Amino acid sequence: VIIKLSGEALSQNGVGIYAKNVKNIAQEVKDLYDQKVSIGIIVGAGNIWRGRDAEENGMQRADADYMGMIGTILNALALESALKSLGVKTRTMSALQVGNVVEPYNRKKALECLEQNEIVIFAGGTGHPFFSTDTAAALRAAEIDADIIFKATNVDGVYDKDPNRFDDAIKYDVITHQDILSKGLAVMDSTAASLCRDNKIPLLVFNLQ
Repeated sequence: VIIKLSGEALSQNGVGIYAKNVKNIAQEVKDLYDQKVSIGIIVGAGNIWRGRDAEENGMQRADADYMGMIGTILNALALESALKSLGVKTRTMSALQVGNVVEPYNRKKALECLEQNEIVIFAGGTGHPFFSTDTAAALRAAEIDADIIFKATNVDGVYDKDPNRFDDAIKYDVITHQDILSKGLAVMDSTAASLCRDNKIPLLVFNLQ
């Protein structure tokens, strides 16, 4: 499986890296790992940097996105450390190469690690600007032939609009990838949804809290 985590999930009040939350998430992942599930993880960087916000303030989108990719590496290393402290074999691979800090992403090596019961954290997004970490999750899921993507959010499913803002938001129990695209639902961006649709990758949205 691929688990997609937001950067905010590792933070306190949406900002920074909060060790207690990182440890709690690591324990949840370990519980799944102990059930002999092969796990890849994608983590965002919204707790550290948001490329689109920076673009609105005059920064070039590509530069802002590269900074966001670096932010995902920081989050990945924090989660890797927490998992290792629980005795879980874990390694981080980054699509954005950063020298000796973390090893570069290699599909064949990632598959070998997963087959050897090692959790792989995929950092650095896709390694290219203009693509979200949701797209990275869909891409890695397709590359490793994942059975499903688990996407952790702050709500308990998919709604037609934000249930935290609108009392009349309608929850969908089941929805297709095409519905996500045609209805413009904020589950994931259109590129990620298209990748999941074209590769027949199921998506389960759940509340992390």
